[in-house]
Amino acid sequence: MARTKIKDILNSDKTDYSVTIKGWVRSFRNNQFIAMNDGSCLNNLQAVIDLGTDEAIVKRITTGAALSINGTVVASLGKGQKVEIKADSVEILGDCDNEKYPLQLKNRPSLEYLREIAHLRFRTNTFGAVFRVRHTLAYAIHKFFHERGFVYMHTPIITASDAEGAGEMFRVTTLPFDGTPRKEDGTVDYAEDFFGRSTNLTVSGQLEGELAAMAFGEIYTFGPTFRAENSNTARHLAEFWMIEPEVAFADLKDNMDLAEDFIQYVIKYALENCREDLEFLQTRLQDEEKQKSQNERSEMALIEKLEFVLANKFERITYTQAIDILLDSPAYKKKKFLYEVKWGIDMQSEHERYLVEKHFKKPVIVTDYPKDIKSFYMRMNEDGKTVAAMDILAPGIGEIVGGSQREERYELLVQRMEEMGVPVEEMSWFLDTRRFGSAPHAGFGLGFERLVLFVTGMTNIRDVIPFPRTPKNAEF
Repeated sequence: MARTKIKDILNSDKTDYSVTIKGWVRSFRNNQFIAMNDGSCLNNLQAVIDLGTDEAIVKRITTGAALSINGTVVASLGKGQKVEIKADSVEILGDCDNEKYPLQLKNRPSLEYLREIAHLRFRTNTFGAVFRVRHTLAYAIHKFFHERGFVYMHTPIITASDAEGAGEMFRVTTLPFDGTPRKEDGTVDYAEDFFGRSTNLTVSGQLEGELAAMAFGEIYTFGPTFRAENSNTARHLAEFWMIEPEVAFADLKDNMDLAEDFIQYVIKYALENCREDLEFLQTRLQDEEKQKSQNERSEMALIEKLEFVLANKFERITYTQAIDILLDSPAYKKKKFLYEVKWGIDMQSEHERYLVEKHFKKPVIVTDYPKDIKSFYMRMNEDGKTVAAMDILAPGIGEIVGGSQREERYELLVQRMEEMGVPVEEMSWFLDTRRFGSAPHAGFGLGFERLVLFVTGMTNIRDVIPFPRTPKNAEF
């Protein structure tokens, strides 16, 4: 008999039919009641075996063991579930050593402990919920862009360019560490390397995305990116996923409208399709918040926060207005900010969260940043001091989206590249889009893990990616 998923059984009102379920034991009590979970949903399905079941089989029914159970779906006599399975046969597919099984704990294991066993943490309710939500958000992203006629573009993972100009990149090489070929001046001779030049793992697919947008009009990328930034914080990863749309014939306002629609669309889709998982995560978060002081607690429950984002237009202010608000804030006057506030700074998370959580109490889009703190490809404004950039700030995490109208004017782009030390000759392929049929265009980047962090209410970015890559950590 074909396997039936537990989710389908629990979502149906039918009874008195035969099924085969396959999954893992969450608990086994009184040598009769097996709580089974197959990962298709949060809830377990109870299977009831006969007390006369072969004792050799019963001894092997332990937490974590994989089973196949044939039986009949019947109305449950117990509390907490509508249906259960009256088992006719039980087959052990995979034994689990109860004494050594790391999840065989009476108390709920901490998230820190579960990061140490990331290969097994998917089996917990928390991470089952997180990664089902992550999957749903990924699907919603593709659905959003597909419905709007965007072309999905796979941009290179190995690249010779640094889109951000930050220089914090992972080098890709086949050169030996011992006896690395050198030029006469002592520098590495990359002509001997696999690609014949210095290459790295990409920090962004944006530049290549711009090339495609100049042919297709509207494209998006969704792929892994890498940054060798030695930041051991709850908000940084060395390997993460980015969504980067690029749109021809669009200005900064079009870009803001697209980003706002996009965020609201994928959150709405998650609420509609992952309600059970989000309710579980909300309850978990509320239990955690009970340990915090009143001042540290969130003003809104998780689902209320997500619905609030859907119900409200994002506030739109300029960088200059944002700085003025911060300078006039009680937090600044009482010297509660750790970092200085003045025009020209790159706002820190504490500043961004103040604007979102204390001042406006809703998501905020900040535009027109000083040119000196932004990348070379952003369009210069008429004032000569600011660029047509925009960041979307979200409650709880600060910046979630960064984007801009791109500089489509060849001479001004070359001037900015020279000012910022970006090699003009090596980037001739990028400049060709400004030589041959240039057009106004705009785009943004959204870190997927930050979106998942926001939607699930988790507080550490390492808990929303299956196998986190961070400084000194590349296990599993």
